[in-house]
Amino acid sequence: MKPKVNKSLYETYHGVFVNVQYTIKVEMKRPLLAKDLGKTVEFILEYKDQKEKAQPKAVPFTITPESLQNVKDKGGLPKFCVKGRLDSAICCIKNPLTGHVVIEQCDAPIKSVEIQLVRVETCGCAEGYARDATEIQNIQIGEGDVCRGLTIPIYMVFPRLFTCPTLATSNFKVEFEINLVVVLHDDHLITENFPIKLTRF
Repeated sequence: MKPKVNKSLYETYHGVFVNVQYTIKVEMKRPLLAKDLGKTVEFILEYKDQKEKAQPKAVPFTITPESLQNVKDKGGLPKFCVKGRLDSAICCIKNPLTGHVVIEQCDAPIKSVEIQLVRVETCGCAEGYARDATEIQNIQIGEGDVCRGLTIPIYMVFPRLFTCPTLATSNFKVEFEINLVVVLHDDHLITENFPIKLTRF
């Protein structure tokens, strides 16, 4: 498929506020008393080549009460230390996101450890821009009060229809983030956010 002059084709993507879809519509005209037949079928468009290729760029992290932002009373937090690594913040969409996390210390009992994939869609025009983040998928990687010092692997496959290579145009942007969430027994959340870039190759 080739785009029209001065136009671009983007990969198929199904979002909340941004949708990139390609369809073929076929219609068959029938005689006077017979109803016309028609069918519309969606097809998937993927880049055959892309200038930017995923170069592994590891992201080590340490989460402590002191490192948290948007917390009013840090004195009321339990003592904890969560360490780990995302193997890369620039990911090939055909390969899984990998890494590991270790709960080194947590004074409060833990209910769950989760990895969330979030899409950030920005739409705009001359009047201004609207930016919305919505969850695509949530994977539980640890259940219950996980053992301290245990290495928990991170492994997440990117869902085909709801992700695409990171995209920025003059009218809209589609970006992606990973949230590491530790849910405590009182349902308080410890969250760390990692922006990631997706590429086709």
